[in-house]
Amino acid sequence: MSEELRQTFKVMSPQGLHARPASLFVKIANKYASEITVIKDSESTSGKSMMGILTLAAEQGSDIELVIKGPDAHDAMRELGSFLSQIDHSEQNKWNQSE
Repeated sequence: MSEELRQTFKVMSPQGLHARPASLFVKIANKYASEITVIKDSESTSGKSMMGILTLAAEQGSDIELVIKGPDAHDAMRELGSFLSQIDHSEQNKWNQSE
């Protein structure tokens, strides 16, 4: 049985989780087999859906809860949490080159 992980992060990107940062988030999420759910306030969506992430309208400073369940949940939580907590304009190239 896969463990379900839950953790809340603050969106640090000056752009929030819109456009380019959302695209990079989804790219990272899709590397993992685990089910990834993103929750903001009372709305939730798949972390692997660009449209879903954009509909959350997560601005800089927003609290986002990640719920991840699956075989690589720990790795996914670590990478996505780091992305949400540390990204800024100078960091985007690092995440874009991530395989």
